[in-house]
Amino acid sequence: MFAFWSHLLPVIKLYLLGLKVLLTQLFSRPFRLPVMPRQDGKVAIVTGGGSGIGYEVVRHMARLGVHVIIVEFKKLDLASLQSVHQFVQSFKQRRLPLHILVNNAGVMLVPEGRTEDGSEQHFAVNYLGHFLLTWLLLDTLKDAGKCGLFSRVVNVSSSAHRIGKIRLHDLNSRQGYSAHAAYCQSKLAQLLFSSHLHQELQRGGFPVTSCAVDPGMVDTALYRHLWTPLRLAQSALARLLLRTPAEGAATVLHAALSPALEGECGGGYWADGCRQMTTPPTFDPQLQLSLWETSLQLLGLQ
Repeated sequence: MFAFWSHLLPVIKLYLLGLKVLLTQLFSRPFRLPVMPRQDGKVAIVTGGGSGIGYEVVRHMARLGVHVIIVEFKKLDLASLQSVHQFVQSFKQRRLPLHILVNNAGVMLVPEGRTEDGSEQHFAVNYLGHFLLTWLLLDTLKDAGKCGLFSRVVNVSSSAHRIGKIRLHDLNSRQGYSAHAAYCQSKLAQLLFSSHLHQELQRGGFPVTSCAVDPGMVDTALYRHLWTPLRLAQSALARLLLRTPAEGAATVLHAALSPALEGECGGGYWADGCRQMTTPPTFDPQLQLSLWETSLQLLGLQ
C-alpha cells in the first residue's frame, strides 16, 4: 500500500500543479519581450534548438546577429557523457568564443530506461548532461565575458521543481521508479545547479552569470508522454490554455540577452519576465553543495 501511494502522490501533485499553472496562464497575459539591441559578434549554443522553445530562441537570436550553434539530440546526445565530451571537443577546435549557453533540451514523463552510462533518463538529459556540458564550456565562457558584458548560462527549468525532491542516495531512481517524481527531481536539480554555479562564479570574480528560467506551460512535443486522455485534452485546448513556443521563449531570451540583467543583476529564477521566489530547498546551501559534489563524482570530474 505504501509503495502504491508513494508512486501515485507525485502524479497527483504534478497534475494539480499543472492545473494551477494553466489557470494562471488563462487569466494573465504572457510576458512580451522588449525590443533588444543588436547582438552582433556574440556566439551562442542552444540545446534542443531544432524545435519548440529552443527553435524560437534560436530564430530570435539569429535575427539580432548572434552566431547560434543549434544543438540537437542527433548531434549531441545529452544522455551520453561521451557524446557531450565529443561535442565540446569539436566546438573548441573551431576556436570560437562563447557568450551564451542556453540549456534548453529536455524530456518529460518518459518510460523507465537507462542511458549507456547507467543514469535514469530524466536525470541524465535534463540535468547531468547539461551539468557536464556547462562544466566543460566554463573556461570558454569565462574567456568571452568581460566587465560590463558578462557571458550567460541560462537553464530552462519548470514550475515542476516546486514539488521535486532530491534523493541524494538514489538520484537514478533505482529504488522504485516514478516518471513524475523523476521529472520533478531533475527540474529541482537544475535550479540547485544554476544557483550554486552562479555563487561559485561570483566568488571567483568571473564575468559569467547563471540563472534558471520557467517558460510556463508551452504547446510543444514535451507533453507527448502524458496520460492519453490528458494528452488529447491538451491537444484540444492548447490554443486556449498553453503558451505558444514564441511566448515561452520570451523570458529565456530576456535572461540571455537583456542589457538590464547585466553583471550583478544576473542569476536567480525567472518567470514571466521577472525574478521570482521559489521553494526553500532551492536555497539550501548544503543541498546545493551535496548535489554539486555528487554530480562531479558521477561525471568523473573530481
